[in-house]
Parts: sequence; structure tokens; C-alpha cells
Amino acid sequence: MRSPAAFLALALSVLILTPQAAFAGGFDDEVLAEVNFARAHPADYANELIDGLRGRDDGSSSLAYEDRDAVEEAIDFLMRQPPLPPLKPDDRLAAAAQAHTNAQGPRGDLGHGAPGSLGQRLQRNGLWAGLAAEDISYGHDTARDVVRQLIIDSGVPNRGHRNNIFGRAYQLAGVGCGAHRVYGSMCVIDFAGALAQR
Repeated sequence: MRSPAAFLALALSVLILTPQAAFAGGFDDEVLAEVNFARAHPADYANELIDGLRGRDDGSSSLAYEDRDAVEEAIDFLMRQPPLPPLKPDDRLAAAAQAHTNAQGPRGDLGHGAPGSLGQRLQRNGLWAGLAAEDISYGHDTARDVVRQLIIDSGVPNRGHRNNIFGRAYQLAGVGCGAHRVYGSMCVIDFAGALAQR
């Protein structure tokens, strides 16, 4: 469980770091706040996963749909992970992420698109990133479930989604969530390091 101090720290970081004109609130902001909580408090996030494995009062686990080995490996990773600074929200990254959600969701497609698609979407939104990456989550309707699934990264041998979330070189992020024809919902998180000026 998150301590009251951790909740307060998360709330304050969101208020301080989120420009109100670019991000007026909503689910996308909740997802980025959850990513930033995990980055800033990896041990607390590990404890939440431990609690999820222990189960609920009725004997069921909140992580029953996840591979137990992947959850345990994520816990081990998080316990060793040093805290990282929050990712700053960027409305251009959010627009690129939303463009992918808007294109993919109605068709029910999966994946990141053809090679180079992320770079093309970023450039269409005025970004030339020296380093960029993308995470996509399908079928989750809470920010915690979106981020937890990406951190556990069950079924992804290289844990690429987790590595993006905890990438030291990333400084900015943008989130675009919406409906998905097959899975009900999807969230795209685009990450960037240094941005070249054009």
C-alpha cells in the first residue's frame, strides 16, 4: 500500500510538473502520473505487487491474469531499481501517441506499426528526437493496471516496456488513450530523450 507521504509526493509532483494548458486532466494524465510514481518509488511499487500476489480477502489474486514468474521477476527488479526523476509531459509526444491510438483503435490493430512509424509520427508533430521509444497497453481501464502490466511485461522476454518506463535517458513522455475495437481500450506512451530543434 502506498503511504500517505507517497501519495502526497505524487500529487505535488503532478501539480508542479504538469503544465495546465497542455494537459487539462483525464486518464492520459493519470497514466503518466502512475509511470512517474513507479519511477520515483520503485520499492513502493514492488510492495504493491507483493500485496497483489498475496491476494485478497476472498483468496483471489489481483494479479491472477499475470505470469507469476514475471511478477516475481518484476518485484526483484523494482527492489533493486534506484528512484528516477519524473518524466515531464510533452504535448507533442502526447499528440503523436494519440494519433496512433486514433488510427489503431477503431480498426482493432495491434503493435507499433511499420518500422519507422514512431519517428514519422513524432516528426508530424514537430519532434526530432535523438532517442525515442513507445509502450502500448491494451484492455486495461485504470492507470494502475496499464502501468502495472507494462512493468510486469509478462510474455515480453526482453522486458522492453519496463526498460522504457525506467529508462534513465528519457526525460519527456506523452500519453494517448482511447477505445480499441477488440480489447475495449488502449494506451500509447511515447518517450523521448533529448529533442533536436528544427
